[in-house]
Amino acid sequence: MDVTEVPVSQGSKSKKKKNNNKKNKMKDVSQEGGEGSSGAEKSESGTAFPPTFSVSEIKNKQRRHLMFMKLKQEKRKVNRRQSIALPKEVPKTIENQRVFDETTVDPEDEEVAFDEGTDEFSAYFNGLTNPKVLITTSDRPRGRTVRFCRQLATVIPNAHVYYRRGLALKRIIPQCVARDFTYLIVINEDRHVPNGLVLCHLPDGPTAHFKVSSVRLRKEIKRLGKEPTEHYPEVILNNFSTRLGHSIGRLFAALFPQNPEFVGRQVATFHNQRDFIFFRFHRYIFKNEKKVGIQELGPRFTLKLRSLQKGTFDSKYGEYEWVLKRHEMDACRRKFQL
Repeated sequence: MDVTEVPVSQGSKSKKKKNNNKKNKMKDVSQEGGEGSSGAEKSESGTAFPPTFSVSEIKNKQRRHLMFMKLKQEKRKVNRRQSIALPKEVPKTIENQRVFDETTVDPEDEEVAFDEGTDEFSAYFNGLTNPKVLITTSDRPRGRTVRFCRQLATVIPNAHVYYRRGLALKRIIPQCVARDFTYLIVINEDRHVPNGLVLCHLPDGPTAHFKVSSVRLRKEIKRLGKEPTEHYPEVILNNFSTRLGHSIGRLFAALFPQNPEFVGRQVATFHNQRDFIFFRFHRYIFKNEKKVGIQELGPRFTLKLRSLQKGTFDSKYGEYEWVLKRHEMDACRRKFQL
Protein backbone atom coordinates (compact mmCIF):
# COMPACT_ATOMS: atom_id res chain seq x y z
CA MET A 1 0.00 0.00 0.00
CA ASP A 2 1.54 3.25 -1.18
CA VAL A 3 1.56 6.21 1.16
CA THR A 4 1.98 9.71 -0.19
CA GLU A 5 3.59 12.25 2.03
CA VAL A 6 2.18 15.75 2.06
CA PRO A 7 4.77 18.39 2.90
CA VAL A 8 3.89 20.50 5.87
CA SER A 9 5.48 23.57 4.35
CA GLN A 10 2.92 23.75 1.51
CA GLY A 11 -0.05 23.60 3.91
CA SER A 12 1.48 26.25 6.07
CA LYS A 13 2.18 28.39 3.01
CA SER A 14 -1.45 28.20 1.92
CA LYS A 15 -2.60 29.17 5.43
CA LYS A 16 -0.13 32.05 5.46
CA LYS A 17 -1.47 33.30 2.10
CA LYS A 18 -5.01 33.28 3.47
CA ASN A 19 -3.92 35.15 6.58
CA ASN A 20 -2.00 37.64 4.45
CA ASN A 21 -5.06 38.25 2.27
CA LYS A 22 -7.16 38.91 5.38
CA LYS A 23 -4.52 41.32 6.70
CA ASN A 24 -4.38 43.14 3.36
CA LYS A 25 -8.16 43.54 3.40
CA MET A 26 -8.05 44.90 6.93
CA LYS A 27 -5.34 47.34 5.87
CA ASP A 28 -7.46 48.52 2.96
CA VAL A 29 -10.40 49.10 5.28
CA SER A 30 -8.21 50.96 7.75
CA GLN A 31 -6.75 53.02 4.89
CA GLU A 32 -10.25 53.93 3.77
CA GLY A 33 -11.13 54.94 7.31
CA GLY A 34 -7.90 56.92 7.46
CA GLU A 35 -8.77 58.67 4.25
CA GLY A 36 -12.16 59.56 5.72
CA SER A 37 -10.58 60.94 8.86
CA SER A 38 -7.98 62.83 6.82
CA GLY A 39 -10.84 64.24 4.72
CA ALA A 40 -12.53 65.38 7.89
CA GLU A 41 -9.29 66.97 9.08
CA LYS A 42 -8.84 68.68 5.72
CA SER A 43 -12.41 69.96 5.79
CA GLU A 44 -11.84 71.38 9.26
CA SER A 45 -8.65 73.09 8.12
CA GLY A 46 -10.50 74.68 5.18
CA THR A 47 -9.20 72.57 2.23
CA ALA A 48 -11.38 70.61 -0.17
CA PHE A 49 -12.15 66.91 0.14
CA PRO A 50 -10.19 64.46 -2.01
CA PRO A 51 -11.90 63.56 -5.27
CA THR A 52 -12.11 59.83 -4.41
CA PHE A 53 -13.88 60.47 -1.11
CA SER A 54 -17.53 59.49 -0.81
CA VAL A 55 -19.59 60.35 2.24
CA SER A 56 -21.94 57.43 1.63
CA GLU A 57 -19.10 54.99 2.40
CA ILE A 58 -19.12 55.99 6.08
CA LYS A 59 -21.08 53.43 8.08
CA ASN A 60 -21.71 55.52 11.15
CA LYS A 61 -24.85 57.62 10.67
CA GLN A 62 -23.81 60.50 12.92
CA ARG A 63 -20.33 60.61 11.45
CA ARG A 64 -21.78 60.54 7.94
CA HIS A 65 -24.15 63.43 8.72
CA LEU A 66 -21.33 65.46 10.25
CA MET A 67 -19.11 64.94 7.21
CA PHE A 68 -21.98 65.85 4.89
CA MET A 69 -22.59 69.15 6.72
CA LYS A 70 -18.87 70.03 6.57
CA LEU A 71 -18.79 69.29 2.85
CA LYS A 72 -21.82 71.52 2.35
CA GLN A 73 -20.11 74.35 4.25
CA GLU A 74 -17.06 74.06 2.01
CA LYS A 75 -19.23 74.39 -1.09
CA ARG A 76 -20.93 77.48 0.36
CA LYS A 77 -17.57 79.12 1.01
CA VAL A 78 -16.48 78.47 -2.59
CA ASN A 79 -19.75 79.91 -3.94
CA ARG A 80 -19.39 83.01 -1.76
CA ARG A 81 -15.86 83.63 -3.00
CA GLN A 82 -17.01 83.29 -6.60
CA SER A 83 -19.97 85.64 -6.05
CA ILE A 84 -17.71 88.27 -4.47
CA ALA A 85 -15.20 88.02 -7.30
CA LEU A 86 -17.83 88.44 -10.04
CA PRO A 87 -19.34 91.94 -10.55
CA LYS A 88 -23.03 92.24 -9.73
CA GLU A 89 -25.31 92.72 -12.70
CA VAL A 90 -27.69 95.67 -12.60
CA PRO A 91 -31.25 94.45 -13.28
CA LYS A 92 -33.08 96.03 -16.17
CA THR A 93 -36.09 98.07 -15.12
CA ILE A 94 -38.37 100.55 -16.85
CA GLU A 95 -36.85 103.38 -14.78
CA ASN A 96 -33.20 102.79 -15.75
CA GLN A 97 -34.20 102.23 -19.39
CA ARG A 98 -36.09 105.50 -19.54
CA VAL A 99 -36.08 107.30 -22.88
CA PHE A 100 -34.19 110.59 -22.64
CA ASP A 101 -36.44 113.64 -22.62
CA GLU A 102 -35.24 116.90 -24.14
CA THR A 103 -37.08 118.90 -21.46
CA THR A 104 -35.03 117.44 -18.60
CA VAL A 105 -34.21 120.19 -16.11
CA ASP A 106 -30.60 121.08 -15.31
CA PRO A 107 -30.41 122.89 -11.94
CA GLU A 108 -27.41 124.91 -13.13
CA ASP A 109 -29.14 126.14 -16.29
CA GLU A 110 -29.51 129.93 -16.43
CA GLU A 111 -32.83 129.69 -18.26
CA VAL A 112 -34.29 127.50 -15.49
CA ALA A 113 -33.07 129.95 -12.84
CA PHE A 114 -34.66 132.84 -14.75
CA ASP A 115 -37.99 130.99 -15.02
CA GLU A 116 -37.95 130.23 -11.29
CA GLY A 117 -37.44 133.91 -10.51
CA THR A 118 -40.34 135.09 -12.68
CA ASP A 119 -42.99 132.35 -12.45
CA GLU A 120 -46.17 132.36 -10.36
CA PHE A 121 -44.41 130.80 -7.34
CA SER A 122 -41.54 133.30 -7.12
CA ALA A 123 -43.31 135.35 -4.43
CA TYR A 124 -43.62 132.27 -2.23
CA PHE A 125 -40.01 131.12 -2.69
CA ASN A 126 -38.78 134.67 -2.06
CA GLY A 127 -40.60 134.69 1.27
CA LEU A 128 -43.13 137.39 0.33
CA THR A 129 -46.26 135.27 0.88
CA ASN A 130 -47.33 132.55 3.31
CA PRO A 131 -49.52 129.64 2.14
CA LYS A 132 -53.17 129.69 3.09
CA VAL A 133 -55.25 126.83 1.68
CA LEU A 134 -58.98 126.37 1.19
CA ILE A 135 -60.19 122.76 0.82
CA THR A 136 -63.67 122.13 -0.56
CA THR A 137 -65.57 119.29 -2.21
CA SER A 138 -68.04 118.61 -4.96
CA ASP A 139 -71.74 119.11 -4.33
CA ARG A 140 -73.27 116.89 -1.64
CA PRO A 141 -70.15 114.96 -0.59
CA ARG A 142 -70.40 111.63 1.19
CA GLY A 143 -68.81 110.52 4.43
CA ARG A 144 -65.57 109.10 3.01
CA THR A 145 -64.84 112.24 0.98
CA VAL A 146 -65.56 114.46 3.99
CA ARG A 147 -63.20 112.45 6.21
CA PHE A 148 -60.52 112.58 3.54
CA CYS A 149 -60.77 116.39 3.37
CA ARG A 150 -60.55 116.72 7.14
CA GLN A 151 -57.47 114.50 7.34
CA LEU A 152 -55.86 116.37 4.44
CA ALA A 153 -56.37 119.62 6.38
CA THR A 154 -54.33 118.19 9.28
CA VAL A 155 -51.44 117.45 6.90
CA ILE A 156 -51.31 120.89 5.22
CA PRO A 157 -50.68 123.72 7.71
CA ASN A 158 -53.04 126.67 7.70
CA ALA A 159 -55.70 124.76 5.72
CA HIS A 160 -59.44 125.30 6.13
CA VAL A 161 -62.30 123.02 5.02
CA TYR A 162 -65.53 124.56 3.66
CA TYR A 163 -68.46 122.98 1.83
CA ARG A 164 -69.49 124.38 -1.54
CA ARG A 165 -73.27 124.30 -1.05
CA GLY A 166 -73.92 124.49 -4.79
CA LEU A 167 -71.56 127.40 -5.55
CA ALA A 168 -69.65 127.39 -8.83
CA LEU A 169 -65.86 127.49 -8.74
CA LYS A 170 -65.82 130.75 -10.71
CA ARG A 171 -67.66 132.40 -7.81
CA ILE A 172 -65.53 130.75 -5.14
CA ILE A 173 -62.17 131.85 -6.63
CA PRO A 174 -62.77 135.66 -6.26
CA GLN A 175 -63.89 135.13 -2.68
CA CYS A 176 -60.71 133.15 -1.93
CA VAL A 177 -58.53 135.88 -3.46
CA ALA A 178 -60.31 138.53 -1.40
CA ARG A 179 -59.59 136.55 1.79
CA ASP A 180 -55.86 136.07 0.95
CA PHE A 181 -56.03 132.36 0.17
CA THR A 182 -53.08 131.15 -1.92
CA TYR A 183 -54.55 127.76 -2.88
CA LEU A 184 -57.89 126.20 -3.68
CA ILE A 185 -58.19 122.42 -3.47
CA VAL A 186 -61.34 120.73 -4.77
CA ILE A 187 -61.92 117.03 -4.03
CA ASN A 188 -64.31 115.33 -6.44
CA GLU A 189 -65.93 111.96 -5.88
CA ASP A 190 -67.57 109.18 -7.83
CA ARG A 191 -69.75 106.48 -6.23
CA HIS A 192 -68.95 107.88 -2.77
CA VAL A 193 -65.18 107.50 -3.36
CA PRO A 194 -62.70 110.39 -3.97
CA ASN A 195 -61.53 110.17 -7.58
CA GLY A 196 -60.33 113.68 -8.58
CA LEU A 197 -58.36 116.63 -7.23
CA VAL A 198 -58.18 120.17 -8.63
CA LEU A 199 -55.22 122.19 -7.34
CA CYS A 200 -55.50 125.89 -8.18
CA HIS A 201 -52.77 128.36 -7.23
CA LEU A 202 -54.10 131.82 -6.44
CA PRO A 203 -54.36 134.53 -7.63
CA ASP A 204 -52.73 133.90 -11.02
CA GLY A 205 -52.69 130.13 -11.37
CA PRO A 206 -51.66 127.63 -12.66
CA THR A 207 -54.35 124.98 -12.15
CA ALA A 208 -53.62 121.25 -12.18
CA HIS A 209 -56.18 118.47 -12.46
CA PHE A 210 -55.26 115.06 -11.02
CA LYS A 211 -56.89 111.68 -10.91
CA VAL A 212 -56.98 110.32 -7.34
CA SER A 213 -56.72 106.60 -6.60
CA SER A 214 -55.73 104.20 -3.81
CA VAL A 215 -57.02 106.45 -1.04
CA ARG A 216 -56.35 105.04 2.43
CA LEU A 217 -57.63 106.88 5.47
CA ARG A 218 -55.91 106.71 8.85
CA LYS A 219 -58.01 103.89 10.26
CA GLU A 220 -57.26 101.75 7.19
CA ILE A 221 -53.46 101.92 7.58
CA LYS A 222 -51.65 99.19 9.51
CA ARG A 223 -49.27 100.15 12.33
CA LEU A 224 -50.68 103.64 12.42
CA GLY A 225 -48.99 106.22 14.61
CA LYS A 226 -50.55 108.89 16.75
CA GLU A 227 -52.39 111.89 15.36
CA PRO A 228 -50.15 114.43 13.56
CA THR A 229 -49.24 117.58 15.43
CA GLU A 230 -49.51 121.19 14.26
CA HIS A 231 -45.78 121.44 13.48
CA TYR A 232 -44.78 122.48 9.96
CA PRO A 233 -43.67 119.30 8.14
CA GLU A 234 -40.64 118.80 5.99
CA VAL A 235 -41.42 118.36 2.27
CA ILE A 236 -39.60 115.83 0.05
CA LEU A 237 -40.03 115.87 -3.75
CA ASN A 238 -38.58 112.93 -5.68
CA ASN A 239 -38.01 112.38 -9.43
CA PHE A 240 -39.59 115.54 -10.85
CA SER A 241 -36.95 115.88 -13.55
CA THR A 242 -38.62 117.40 -16.66
CA ARG A 243 -39.84 120.98 -17.12
CA LEU A 244 -43.41 119.83 -16.57
CA GLY A 245 -42.40 117.81 -13.52
CA HIS A 246 -40.40 120.76 -12.19
CA SER A 247 -43.52 122.96 -12.38
CA ILE A 248 -45.64 120.32 -10.64
CA GLY A 249 -43.00 119.97 -7.92
CA ARG A 250 -43.00 123.71 -7.27
CA LEU A 251 -46.81 123.61 -7.22
CA PHE A 252 -46.70 121.04 -4.40
CA ALA A 253 -43.88 122.78 -2.54
CA ALA A 254 -45.82 126.06 -2.32
CA LEU A 255 -48.55 124.29 -0.34
CA PHE A 256 -46.37 124.11 2.78
CA PRO A 257 -44.48 126.80 4.71
CA GLN A 258 -40.81 127.16 3.86
CA ASN A 259 -39.60 126.96 7.48
CA PRO A 260 -40.23 123.34 8.59
CA GLU A 261 -40.28 122.68 12.32
CA PHE A 262 -37.97 119.71 12.72
CA VAL A 263 -39.04 119.31 16.35
CA GLY A 264 -42.26 117.70 15.13
CA ARG A 265 -40.26 115.17 13.01
CA GLN A 266 -43.04 115.06 10.38
CA VAL A 267 -42.36 114.56 6.67
CA ALA A 268 -44.67 114.93 3.66
CA THR A 269 -43.34 113.04 0.63
CA PHE A 270 -44.37 113.37 -3.03
CA HIS A 271 -42.66 110.53 -4.89
CA ASN A 272 -42.97 110.41 -8.68
CA GLN A 273 -42.55 107.01 -10.31
CA ARG A 274 -43.67 106.31 -13.90
CA ASP A 275 -45.77 109.52 -13.82
CA PHE A 276 -47.70 108.33 -10.75
CA ILE A 277 -47.26 110.61 -7.73
CA PHE A 278 -47.40 108.73 -4.42
CA PHE A 279 -48.14 110.79 -1.31
CA ARG A 280 -47.05 109.60 2.14
CA PHE A 281 -47.03 111.34 5.50
CA HIS A 282 -44.57 110.00 8.09
CA ARG A 283 -42.96 110.80 11.41
CA TYR A 284 -39.32 110.06 12.25
CA ILE A 285 -38.73 107.69 15.19
CA PHE A 286 -35.20 107.98 16.59
CA LYS A 287 -34.35 104.65 18.25
CA ASN A 288 -30.75 105.52 19.09
CA GLU A 289 -27.85 107.54 17.70
CA LYS A 290 -27.48 105.31 14.64
CA LYS A 291 -30.92 103.81 13.92
CA VAL A 292 -33.87 105.87 12.71
CA GLY A 293 -37.31 104.50 11.83
CA ILE A 294 -40.41 106.00 10.24
CA GLN A 295 -44.03 105.79 11.34
CA GLU A 296 -46.82 106.45 8.87
CA LEU A 297 -49.47 108.92 9.99
CA GLY A 298 -51.74 108.95 6.95
CA PRO A 299 -53.66 109.55 4.83
CA ARG A 300 -52.09 108.07 1.72
CA PHE A 301 -53.16 108.42 -1.91
CA THR A 302 -51.87 108.34 -5.50
CA LEU A 303 -52.15 111.13 -8.08
CA LYS A 304 -52.05 111.00 -11.88
CA LEU A 305 -51.75 114.32 -13.73
CA ARG A 306 -54.50 114.87 -16.30
CA SER A 307 -53.97 118.50 -17.31
CA LEU A 308 -52.13 121.71 -16.42
CA GLN A 309 -53.92 124.96 -17.17
CA LYS A 310 -52.62 128.51 -17.22
CA GLY A 311 -54.33 130.91 -14.85
CA THR A 312 -57.15 129.95 -12.51
CA PHE A 313 -59.80 127.33 -13.16
CA ASP A 314 -61.76 127.89 -16.38
CA SER A 315 -63.16 124.81 -18.08
CA LYS A 316 -64.48 126.63 -21.17
CA TYR A 317 -62.02 129.37 -22.11
CA GLY A 318 -58.93 128.31 -20.22
CA GLU A 319 -55.55 127.88 -21.94
CA TYR A 320 -53.95 124.52 -21.28
CA GLU A 321 -50.18 124.10 -21.06
CA TRP A 322 -50.33 120.32 -21.06
CA VAL A 323 -53.08 117.71 -21.50
CA LEU A 324 -52.70 113.97 -21.11
CA LYS A 325 -53.32 112.07 -24.35
CA ARG A 326 -53.24 108.45 -23.34
CA HIS A 327 -53.12 106.82 -26.78
CA GLU A 328 -50.20 109.00 -27.88
CA MET A 329 -48.19 109.55 -24.69
CA ASP A 330 -48.64 106.11 -23.15
CA ALA A 331 -47.70 104.22 -26.33
CA CYS A 332 -44.06 103.88 -25.15
CA ARG A 333 -43.81 102.53 -21.61
CA ARG A 334 -40.24 103.83 -21.19
CA LYS A 335 -41.10 107.46 -21.87
CA PHE A 336 -42.37 109.59 -18.98
CA GLN A 337 -43.72 113.13 -18.86
CA LEU A 338 -42.77 114.14 -15.33
